[in-house]
Amino acid sequence: MRFADKVAIVTGAGQGIGETYAKSLAEEGARVVVADLNEEQAVRVAKEIEAAGGAALAVKVDVSDPESALAMAAATEEAYGGVDFLVNNAAIYGGMQIESLLKVDLGYYEKFMAVNMHGALHCTRAVYRSMRKRGGGVVVNQSSTAAWMAGGYYSIAKAGLNSLTVSLAAELGWMKIRVNAIAPGPTDTAATRSVVGEGADSLVQELMIRRIGTPQDHVGALHFLLSDEASWVTAQILAVDGGHIVRL
Repeated sequence: MRFADKVAIVTGAGQGIGETYAKSLAEEGARVVVADLNEEQAVRVAKEIEAAGGAALAVKVDVSDPESALAMAAATEEAYGGVDFLVNNAAIYGGMQIESLLKVDLGYYEKFMAVNMHGALHCTRAVYRSMRKRGGGVVVNQSSTAAWMAGGYYSIAKAGLNSLTVSLAAELGWMKIRVNAIAPGPTDTAATRSVVGEGADSLVQELMIRRIGTPQDHVGALHFLLSDEASWVTAQILAVDGGHIVRL
């Protein structure tokens, strides 16, 4: 119960890795805000957390909209008194359009960036004052090994998120707010299979540890970055990827 009395917002928590993050934090005693654009899924996850004995609140949020992010923060403060942790997991991924940079519809591209990169900034801006009032906090952004690959606008968004992570860490450090990111490698979720189809299994050949990841594989990294064990860790991108990407 190392996160007892802590309040955590997890965006994109209605399914996939975000759902696993939310449930794992509740199991460790945190009161969890399950934030997702899909309100029905958010409610389902929150009810499952409560049924398991945890505390959870479902909130609908569009992270691309600053006002929606502020409303999410306000709902959290009203319910639980403040914010300690923010996990910026929400992204357009499952069912995403696969187009080249030269041909992608610019409206779709701009929406994609508004969610996958700017969304983390909107949510951080919405909660940092509350974290400061509580003596500090932690932000963890969900990046990807795609940030270091030529993967079109998905890669660009994640590379931008890495840079955002470092810049926010520099700005917020004096407030005792740490900002880091997790970069998952190929992970077996419904979203991944919707993007790569049955090719998800072939991704194993690119990994040093020859198995595809699971959402649970990322929980340990999240808990470490949120915990006091990482009290002197900020502005870092932690790849949890089975050896997918090596940076010397």
